Amino acid sequence: MIEAGEAVLGPVLENYFQLYPDDAAGQLEALPLEETVRILLQVTPPTAAAVFERLGPQTAGQVLEQIDDEVARMLLEIVDPSRTAPLLLRLGKEVRERRLASLSPRTAAELNTLMTYPPDTAGHLMDPRISAFRPDATVEQVMERLRSLGRRRVHDILLVDGDGLLIGSIPLQDLVPAPREKRLEELVRISTVNVIALATREEVVEILDRHRLTTLPVVDIEGRLLGAIRYDALVRAVEQEASMDIQRMVGVSEEERALSKVSFAVRKRLPWLQINLVTAFLAAAVVGLFEGTIARFTALAVLLPVVAGQSGNTGMQALAVTMRGLTLREIRLRHWLRMTLKEATVAVCNGVAVSIVTSLGVFLWSGSSGLAFVIGIAMVISMALAGIAGAAIPMILSAVGQDPAQASSIILTTVTDVTGFFSFLGLATLFSRLL
Repeated sequence: MIEAGEAVLGPVLENYFQLYPDDAAGQLEALPLEETVRILLQVTPPTAAAVFERLGPQTAGQVLEQIDDEVARMLLEIVDPSRTAPLLLRLGKEVRERRLASLSPRTAAELNTLMTYPPDTAGHLMDPRISAFRPDATVEQVMERLRSLGRRRVHDILLVDGDGLLIGSIPLQDLVPAPREKRLEELVRISTVNVIALATREEVVEILDRHRLTTLPVVDIEGRLLGAIRYDALVRAVEQEASMDIQRMVGVSEEERALSKVSFAVRKRLPWLQINLVTAFLAAAVVGLFEGTIARFTALAVLLPVVAGQSGNTGMQALAVTMRGLTLREIRLRHWLRMTLKEATVAVCNGVAVSIVTSLGVFLWSGSSGLAFVIGIAMVISMALAGIAGAAIPMILSAVGQDPAQASSIILTTVTDVTGFFSFLGLATLFSRLL
């Protein structure tokens, strides 16, 4: 057993660390940080690296911050970058940049790549400052370590083996009442619920929702623990994703902020406005098909916006509910038929109620029962089609691998305008004798 302050010759330590790196790492974790650093400096860098990579993430990160630049450089060059990248993320920006600057270009580039996860992945959402322990640690050692964390919230104690592979977890409420001398391996709950660092945000939401976790461990492709996703971090990520969806739905870049430059806003918004202009001409072309009918019955032109407006609002309601369901993983693509039928039914019920009021208003305004009948039927048809489109469009875009938030609004507007105009003017032409 390595005791703090014990005078140990370098060669003896060297031999012990080479023969028993796992035991040495476990004993070093029980020592104060300063003593751990002092002992590691007494052995050669390759031997120190063999023990260093077996330390828990928290201890290893603290050691990497405390050792001098030259020793840190040698360790980072020797140890697998997939192990050291999460440790570098624990360091302050200034220390991390100094460590990276001392490395060879190849190693630094590899570490930077590993530290830069895409924004919609588990690696980006995770907190690398996790409290991971070895199975042979005692409850007393864990409690001492947790006290040093200050106000950082800890819900679960994660356990890793000598290779950094995730073993399981212990809820904090199980740890607190346990005897202080008890080892963690006697309390651990073997768990395979984790997620790889490159998993998408949607996969993370689905796993957390299915298992009702407060902490989701993040591992690399080999199962080594990299960090953990806290539930509050995920909630913030989902809220951010939802706000981005709102902007994308109306053709605004997710990168634009309230005080972005005018030139940036124009460059990002103008292409979508031009696309919307093309779809507006398509709707106008539908109106042009019934130019003769409108010329004969000018009241139709006055009522066109009423039909188009109601169908547009109905479609946007269905679109908003569907987009929310997709974002929060309440629905999957396999639910497309159920979702479409539900929104169609809602739209028909609302359409009947709205058409009754509309028909009554048109009859009182125009005195024409035929016109009231036509707009009432057109209102039900257009709102039903709008509800179907609002649910189906984002599901279809998701199925073909496109971002439903980016184009759903423009496509829906075109569909609702075309179906609204066509149903109203088509019925007016068909029943022109009644007008």
